[in-house]
Amino acid sequence: MTYPLIVVPFLLLAAVVTAVTIRRERFGRRMAASALAALVLLALTAVFDNIMIAAGLFTYPSEHLSGLHIGLAPIEDFSYPLAAAFLIPAVWTLLTPRKPA
Repeated sequence: MTYPLIVVPFLLLAAVVTAVTIRRERFGRRMAASALAALVLLALTAVFDNIMIAAGLFTYPSEHLSGLHIGLAPIEDFSYPLAAAFLIPAVWTLLTPRKPA
């Protein structure tokens, strides 16, 4: 189970950085936008990963996977778009200067 262990730091980083932005303005709106982006990215990942795996473009050694799949795609493939959908806006928020009160 190598791939699930590789995924954990990315998801934790995304969660921590997102949590740091809770007090920033429009947090709820950003979370709604991130959730929508995550749904779109997860759907695209499901479609295109399954197509690429079915076409034989790449494979995964089963001993390194959790064993959970969505179609042919291992569940671990879905963690990166999920993390990106929340991490990128959170980092952007932290890099944007706050407006003076």
